[in-house]
Amino acid sequence: MLLELARWLAQDVRGFNVFNYITLRAVMATLTALAISFIVGPGLIRKLTQYKVGQSVRDDGPQTHLVKAGTPTMGGALILVAIGISTLLWADLTNRFVWVVLIVTLGFGIVGMVDDWRKVVHRNPKGLSAKEKYFWQSLLGFGAAIYLWHTSTIPAETTLIFPFFKTVTVPLGAASFIVLTYLVIVGSSNAVNLTDGLDGLAILPTVLVAGALAIFAYAAGHLYFSKYLGIPYIPGAGELAVFCTAMAGAGLGFLWFNAYPAEVFMGDVGALALGAALGVVAVIVRQEIVLFIMGGVFVMETLSVAAQVTYFKYTKKRYGTGRRIFLMAPLHHHYEQKGWKETQVVVRFWIITMMLVLVGLSTLKLR
Repeated sequence: MLLELARWLAQDVRGFNVFNYITLRAVMATLTALAISFIVGPGLIRKLTQYKVGQSVRDDGPQTHLVKAGTPTMGGALILVAIGISTLLWADLTNRFVWVVLIVTLGFGIVGMVDDWRKVVHRNPKGLSAKEKYFWQSLLGFGAAIYLWHTSTIPAETTLIFPFFKTVTVPLGAASFIVLTYLVIVGSSNAVNLTDGLDGLAILPTVLVAGALAIFAYAAGHLYFSKYLGIPYIPGAGELAVFCTAMAGAGLGFLWFNAYPAEVFMGDVGALALGAALGVVAVIVRQEIVLFIMGGVFVMETLSVAAQVTYFKYTKKRYGTGRRIFLMAPLHHHYEQKGWKETQVVVRFWIITMMLVLVGLSTLKLR
């Protein structure tokens, strides 16, 4: 929106041409999203508290979490508002990739909002049933995958690349591309959602990964940089740097209120949307495997739940009594049960994410 205005003004004042630079608009998107979070956040928390939109705490969770009951949830709406406004202001709205990520993010956010609403209004900690949730997630995931396949214009947009290997690539057909894209979007969405169980645990890793993806997007959309770094050149992908930095700014703004002890929780409205956003950006810039690396904390959390459920069902069927691998799943609860304080778990998982993001960024040159 502001880019179009700047281009019109640049006809008379050449100084406005500076807004054509993605890097400047990415910085402005970060600051705008951060400012929106700080301005809107306190009022939103008051409204959520006023309408008693409080968090339901699982009965079988750590006993230390019982004090969190009633803390306002659905704070992820703040993140979505900040991302949406900032992206619409600073991104090139003629870019198809921008609209894909916005629609996917909003769509998953709506699914999460319905889930949260059922939890807080009907006081049902389970919210949407698993079948309902996966149906709508699948509809959005497959929709985005099919769109990206049919609008792709060059082979690079549908080729799977492997980090650390310059020449190892796998051209994907329609079926394989669509299935992979679906798995990345839906998988990352649910992975972030599973991680969102402690104050600040999910949001900072999301910010770090989003920031790294902004760098990948800028490089992939730049003909010279992509050639120099040996990554696929994806025309138009650079504009996603604005979206990613808006996500990072909105996430940092939300962390201000979500840091321990949290004044507000993200809820599924934020977690599902942010995870899906990371997934679709990674697909567009062809960094699905790097997302797997950088989001290692999300992956560990998801695998811990899958392993716990699978092993419990197997041992119950075989021995008549279900057994567990972890003291509690997801993984962050396991460490709480081992005696780690909540802040220790959160900060240590942040440190792990920082290291993994650096490993992911190293793939830009180590090929």
